[in-house]
Amino acid sequence: MSNREFFAQVCASEYPRFVGVLKAAPQDKLDYRPHPKSRSAQELIAHLIGHEADLQELIETGTINHRIHVPFTTIDEALSFYQSARAGVESRFSQITDSDWESLGQFVVNGQVIMEMPRRDLAWMLIFDAIHHRGQLSTYLRPMGAPVPSIYGPTADTMSAAASA
Repeated sequence: MSNREFFAQVCASEYPRFVGVLKAAPQDKLDYRPHPKSRSAQELIAHLIGHEADLQELIETGTINHRIHVPFTTIDEALSFYQSARAGVESRFSQITDSDWESLGQFVVNGQVIMEMPRRDLAWMLIFDAIHHRGQLSTYLRPMGAPVPSIYGPTADTMSAAASA
């Protein structure tokens, strides 16, 4: 299995975990932040949407014009943005070659090239950072009054749901 194929496999397995955490965020508590220096739940979700759109752009063009914050109004709208970007990633990913995957890519913020490295390395950086931010958001859920979905295994919320079934 090539690095590109492994990346696609990892993304496919992580996708439902992202959707589960996004769906769990309560609409009326998106302003929650555990500390003044922390991003709010809305800001984290907007950042996660941006990462998926960044990945789509990287696959299509070899360049990321980093979306730090993709605005949305409702969780449903955020899910729609995220799912649309994911569908774009999936449809375009099969079209790139291993040579494309290894070619030089750029990470651009506000018109400035921040880094250049192989597209594969930029893609892995995006998925690892997205997993990190998903973890942050998942720790907000219980204090926001929402059940925490399973990510890599059962949570106290999914175990109690299974026990009562």
